[in-house]
Amino acid sequence: MAAWLGRLSLGDAWFNMYSRLLRTKPMGSMAHGSDDLTELGEGSGIGLAKVLTTVDLVSLGVGSCVGTGMYVVAGLVAKAMAGPGVILSFIIAAMASILSGVCYAEFGVRVPKTTGSAYTYSYVTVGEFVAFFIGWNLILEYLIGTAAGASALSSMFDSLANHTISNYMITHLGTLRGLGKGEDTYPDLLALFIALLVTVIIALGVRNSVCFNNVLNVVNLVVWVFMIIAGLFFLSAKNWESGNFLPYGWSGVMQGAATCFYAFIGFDIIATTGEEAKDPNTSIPYAITASLVSCLTAYVSVSVILTLMVPYELIDSSAPLMEMFAVHGFLWGKYIVAVGSIAGLTVSLLGSLFPMPRVIYAMSQDGLLFRCLSHVSVLTHTPVVACVVSGSLAAVLALLVSLRDLIEMMSIGTLLAYTLVSVCVLLLRYQPDENTDTHQFTSEDDGGDLNNAEVPTKDDHMLIGDGDGSASYHTGGTEGEGDDSDFHTGRASLLKRILGGHYYILRLRLGIPSASARPTPATGRTVTRCTLLFFITSFLLWSTVIFGVEQGAGAAAVFSGLMATLMAGSLVKLLIVIIQQPESGMKLPYMAPCVPFVPAAAILANSYLMLKLSPLTWARFTIWCFIGLLIYGCYGVWHSTLELNAREQQAHASSYQRYDDNLDAFSPEEILPPQDQEERPYQGWSAPEERGNIQQEDQDGEQEQYEGDGDGYQSSRGKTNHGFKEED
Repeated sequence: MAAWLGRLSLGDAWFNMYSRLLRTKPMGSMAHGSDDLTELGEGSGIGLAKVLTTVDLVSLGVGSCVGTGMYVVAGLVAKAMAGPGVILSFIIAAMASILSGVCYAEFGVRVPKTTGSAYTYSYVTVGEFVAFFIGWNLILEYLIGTAAGASALSSMFDSLANHTISNYMITHLGTLRGLGKGEDTYPDLLALFIALLVTVIIALGVRNSVCFNNVLNVVNLVVWVFMIIAGLFFLSAKNWESGNFLPYGWSGVMQGAATCFYAFIGFDIIATTGEEAKDPNTSIPYAITASLVSCLTAYVSVSVILTLMVPYELIDSSAPLMEMFAVHGFLWGKYIVAVGSIAGLTVSLLGSLFPMPRVIYAMSQDGLLFRCLSHVSVLTHTPVVACVVSGSLAAVLALLVSLRDLIEMMSIGTLLAYTLVSVCVLLLRYQPDENTDTHQFTSEDDGGDLNNAEVPTKDDHMLIGDGDGSASYHTGGTEGEGDDSDFHTGRASLLKRILGGHYYILRLRLGIPSASARPTPATGRTVTRCTLLFFITSFLLWSTVIFGVEQGAGAAAVFSGLMATLMAGSLVKLLIVIIQQPESGMKLPYMAPCVPFVPAAAILANSYLMLKLSPLTWARFTIWCFIGLLIYGCYGVWHSTLELNAREQQAHASSYQRYDDNLDAFSPEEILPPQDQEERPYQGWSAPEERGNIQQEDQDGEQEQYEGDGDGYQSSRGKTNHGFKEED
């Protein structure tokens, strides 16, 4: 008996911890007007200022990555990884970024309060633990990006001064052992000063830092135009001939694409500013698209000029664009490019440091990091404590770590965050709408247009907002209003235009539900399982391909190929199961097209690029994740806002009874009043499975049986996760 009680206690402890790790933040708390950190109106309290326009967001997105990507990454990848094939590396990285970018754009309008970017998205869809994991790695990427920008600026000034700065530091301060491959470096006091100076600029206020960012972007644009025009006079086609275009083969191109991916993180930075944008519903999608196109144009054009002006093996990896003019004796061109390099790298530095304190601010607001980091200055309306802490950490990294080591550490956390965002899109698209009764819709498929069935709507002003600027995720129209809707970019309309008359035959054979069908908790859990299996299988597939097929030989390579084929078939099967489930009818100002195919392609592309990174990068990534797990396990999980709310509810409750205790002694109707049963929303995929089942007699047919099961599911959620849902 004692052993049985011990097992029961252990099971209860595991179930409670499982519930904590997968509790989700209510979507309603993320909409504008839901708390005290939304729009900063006249006479309001301290909050983040809503001052950013679409042009400001595009400027932030382009500037954040064009500097490092154009002035540092292009030359590094061309010389050491891909040669002139760096052009293809940038295009492949851009394609992967676009797949993730459309998912980011949908989340930007689905969750308007996006101060924490992918962290916020994951918190309302996947769960608290995954959200912390993503947020922690976003902090790592911004830290490294800020330190790399400061170090690159320091190297640029040192190059202009004929290396007198570095020689002085080495003579008077000595050298340090490098983090990565053992190369010596010197304490870069200039990089430390630059990082601290930019931290002060960011802490002074959003409007001030964005204006400074826009001015530097104009300078960078002018220098880019100069490089393209002036470079046309020094081109040599011989640099691409005789196999020199792909000297490292396609493997080098793909390895370069993994490194080049970091050069397209601008849309992530755009997504972190949703709470400070004047109109995030329209600004975020437009800004993401414009920044990706602008960055790709800049990278490809500069890579073409660079590799046609200088043979890839002679490219200077520290200052490639400056030295490409010096090689041809055009020194004025070198100094003009130096001005653009300083402007571009400064903007890139601002772009990396700008979102980092905002991610820290969002996590500390939720209690996952220390709450003192969420303090907002009365004067500047910026998270000043988070700015100082994050800027200081970046300055220390810039002081002690070489630029080469920093560049190698850039991409992995960003790729993982983007992959999880794509997973979140799949999860949300197939979950029941919170205020929608999934069995109130009637099918109208009487041989007519399967995609034009009329569906009742709660409110035609979804996420458009009222006169006071407020908006809510919970109030919204549905998608089944025909293909003429400007907002309808889903799978059905696109496939219908492509396939024509074969569209209906394909629907029948694949089992695609009609447009009037709406998801239920059961179908939502099916999609959740399939999506997580797809995520895991994609990593197994690419691991088999990269380490078994590409690097293997003989029978081992053949066996790996067969295993990869089986896993590819499993991925196709999982996709078929997903498309057989009904989609949510929620209509948004922007929706990612071709779901689930676009998010699935993003998951596959990002996981492949992650596995192309070096083992040393994975080792550093593992150490950083271990530190984060310690912080979350010792502090975050116990001081989370959801945890504190749960404790407060338990303290005020006269008694607490588990759902599966005396289950037959009450019914769902006794738990909540009738109006509460009607209005209580579906609480998300992450609600744990029922630990008991409500068995009731089916006296009124199948409809009543489902409704009883649905209430039982909600009751299980309410009891086993008691208090984990925030009070609205």
